[in-house]
Amino acid sequence: MVLDKAQVQALAARLDAAERTRVQIGHFSTEIPGLTIQDAYAVQQAWVEAKIAGGRRMIGHKIGLTSRAMQRAGNITEPDYGTLLDDMLLPDGQDVAFERFIEPRIEVELAFILKRPLAGPDVTIFQVLDAIDYVVPALEIIDARIRRVDPDTGATRKVLDTIADNAANAAIVLGGRPVKPQTIDMRWVSALLYRNGVIEESGVAAAVLNHPANGAAWLANKLAPYGVSLAAGEIILSGSFTAPVLIAKGDTFHADYGPLGTIALRFT
Repeated sequence: MVLDKAQVQALAARLDAAERTRVQIGHFSTEIPGLTIQDAYAVQQAWVEAKIAGGRRMIGHKIGLTSRAMQRAGNITEPDYGTLLDDMLLPDGQDVAFERFIEPRIEVELAFILKRPLAGPDVTIFQVLDAIDYVVPALEIIDARIRRVDPDTGATRKVLDTIADNAANAAIVLGGRPVKPQTIDMRWVSALLYRNGVIEESGVAAAVLNHPANGAAWLANKLAPYGVSLAAGEIILSGSFTAPVLIAKGDTFHADYGPLGTIALRFT
């Protein structure tokens, strides 16, 4: 790491201020030469810890940038992860205040609710499938407290910036029909994402690392060196299998997962 504790706290505070004021900040990766993955996760952790100290509660984790569609969209080549907090969970079929976000986009995913813990290293897809209580359709709303593109240079943010920004997570919606993992072939779960009645994106869950459960195995193993495991009852967002769709105020979204049901919300 190149950052000391005071620098980590200062960067986390800047992210928090950006979220509260809805004013984006510049790329940490450009501002701080030599910034490492460990630095970026330290900033993310400091920000999450500050939110929890302020009364929020952790409800799970998200895995991001797992599909080639998402990696191309973010000009990034490796997955990342972030923390889900209780006030990020939005009800299906409701109006959502657009003003709570800065530059929101929406993604199509599957979520896992765990019935038993997962602790790396060496977690396999088979252990993940055994640990899942049920699978449910999910939409993730991502946001950018750090600018996606630098207005002066045209440079896109790096994975370091996305990681520090809590893997861009802003909100999640669970809906549709919960199913046991043994009752479906998750690789072939598909979805259509409508915006204002027009299909904007579609995809198949196998786009996430060839099987969405591979993402959860990756996450458990990635967290193991830090002494962190995935707990029973946690929500695990397995990663988007479509490119993100930009959200504008007044937009209505409808995600159709076929036999697994639908999710709908409107931004007002």
